[in-house]
Amino acid sequence: MIKAGRRYEDIYNYRNSRYFAETVKNVRKEKKNKDLVIFAGACQSYYEALIDAGANFASSPARILIDFVDPLVVAEKIATTDSNQFITIYDIEEDLRDGERGINRDRSKWKEKNIVNLR
Repeated sequence: MIKAGRRYEDIYNYRNSRYFAETVKNVRKEKKNKDLVIFAGACQSYYEALIDAGANFASSPARILIDFVDPLVVAEKIATTDSNQFITIYDIEEDLRDGERGINRDRSKWKEKNIVNLR
C-alpha cells in the first residue's frame, strides 16, 4: 500500500513492494526454471517494479485495492491450463473484479501481444 499520495515511481513510497521485488529477484536468481510463473504484489503495489524484478503477473497497475480472490483466480487458471494451450489475458480478465486495472502481466515476455503461453 502506498504511504503517500505522490511520487508513484519511488519504491520506498510503498509499504511492502520493495520486499516483494527483492523476493522475486532472489527466486529468479535461484530458480532458473522457465516454467516457474511468479505472481507478486498486493493492493496498491508498485506494479512496474514487480514486473521489472521478474514477476510474470503482478498487482496493481492502477494502484487500486484488489479483491483478495483475484490472485487465486490467476493462479488457478495457470495451474489448470494445459501446457500446450494458449490463452489471452482477457480470458482471465472476465473472472477478475477489476480486470487489468487490478492485475496484469509482463507483456514483453510473450510471443504475441495478447497471447500468453502459460507454461
